[in-house]
Amino acid sequence: MTADPDTVLVVDGIAVPVRVRRSARAKAYRLSLDHARGELRLSLPVRANLKRALGWAQEHEGWVRSQMAARPGLVKLADGAVFPLEGREVRICWVEGASRTIRIEGDRLLLGGAAESVGARVLRWLKSRARAVLETESHAMARDNGLIVASVGIGDPRSRWASCASSGAIRYSWRLILCPPDVRRATVAHELAHLLHMDHSPAFHEAHQRILGVDPRPARVWLRVHGSALHRFVG
Repeated sequence: MTADPDTVLVVDGIAVPVRVRRSARAKAYRLSLDHARGELRLSLPVRANLKRALGWAQEHEGWVRSQMAARPGLVKLADGAVFPLEGREVRICWVEGASRTIRIEGDRLLLGGAAESVGARVLRWLKSRARAVLETESHAMARDNGLIVASVGIGDPRSRWASCASSGAIRYSWRLILCPPDVRRATVAHELAHLLHMDHSPAFHEAHQRILGVDPRPARVWLRVHGSALHRFVG
């Protein structure tokens, strides 16, 4: 993927950054909005003319305008902020003089320490929790299905929730810890199914449902509807 900071679309006099992605699998132009970064993504075939593709995107100014208007505002993980943790709403409560150690009490996430570092510390805590939970679930689900996971890591990708390499290494978005547990587990099962089928064939979908034990389609719908909003939480 390549990004050119000079590549923009002008919408109502405002320059909106465009990240360009050329793909051998792309058959036509495709435009989407990264809500978290406030930038457009333009996918096009490898040999497509960029100037012509940008002209096509500019013709969709009305669509861009409506998407920008619907863009959820960023939420800083600071004192008083509310965010979803494993699907339930939790409020960050900074307590002066309290321990730096983060702990959960009911629907509150409590911590002390320096007030100015709350966001960074909560973000680190969420990533650590995500890695621990996803690692445990991945290995347990793999063991139950006679599969082997080489390693589990986390990141913050914008275009996918997880990826699985042929080596057995799985990498997840840490933001899955914000999802309801059933959605998270469906994503784990999805990646484990890729250990058997590195595609999205009927055999893959059968393996996905077999590993998960229930129909994974409701989880896919949940991510499609609510997933983009999970990217608005920042440290």
